[in-house]
Amino acid sequence: MAWLQLRLDTHPDQVETLEQLMLATGAVAVTMEDNADQPVLEPGVGETPLWGQTRLTGLYPADTAMAEVLAAFPPGSLHAANQRVEILEDKDWEREWMQHYQPMPFGRRLWVCPSWMDPPDPSAVNLLLDPGLAFGTGTHPTTALCLGELDDMALTGACVVDYGCGSGILAVAALRLGAARALGVDNDPQALVATRDNAGRNGVPAAALEVTLPGAYDPDSWTRSADVVIANILAGPLVELADTLLGFLKPGGTLLLSGLLATQAGALCEHYAGRIGLVVAGERDGWVCLRGTLAD
Repeated sequence: MAWLQLRLDTHPDQVETLEQLMLATGAVAVTMEDNADQPVLEPGVGETPLWGQTRLTGLYPADTAMAEVLAAFPPGSLHAANQRVEILEDKDWEREWMQHYQPMPFGRRLWVCPSWMDPPDPSAVNLLLDPGLAFGTGTHPTTALCLGELDDMALTGACVVDYGCGSGILAVAALRLGAARALGVDNDPQALVATRDNAGRNGVPAAALEVTLPGAYDPDSWTRSADVVIANILAGPLVELADTLLGFLKPGGTLLLSGLLATQAGALCEHYAGRIGLVVAGERDGWVCLRGTLAD
């Protein structure tokens, strides 16, 4: 089945009105995307920022009378929005993304492979992972940076905390690389489900990985117990969570922080200074990973 899509280029103050008109005229879905390569980073609490130039796309059934749809919009609004109607051929979207998700190497030992493909190097540490709704497949630069750092560590017998675990890729990778136990923490219940699923897919014993919401873990078991603490989130939360993250770390342990831009690294290092020295361990596409060792 084919679809029709109506595309409008507009400004944030017109988005809500045009979106409601699309839905009222029969659109089954409306999407918004950046129309000027403008990043939107870390909105404040309660904020829903949009790009200065926003593209709206309404998806309509193929038999929709688009002339009647266009007539429902205020005169002049469509011309100003550079409106266009296009035919969108239907696809098997599952097969579409499966074709583009390929095995990826990280460091010397570790590969992340889709579960439906044979690993390119059977002798490597192969992490089987399927893309899902939870963040973390190894394709984002910050995840890749963290995986590379883990691959470079001697993790045999280590205790690891993955704060903001998403799909669980970092915690599961650490366990596959030799860690003895791990804690995955996330405030999204769906991320916790994804982490457990990915752990099971990779043969990680349930007893080796505890998965929990923030604050729901046993502090007696995890305070000052971690050899490695990883937090691949955003710069703002990394500032706010400094006490929590350092509270997991034992003397001599390693802290890995990512999810931040290179331009944010200096301020974050300064925030942690005096408690742990952080340096840029890696950079990719403008994103960085910070690494530091807690003094004995």
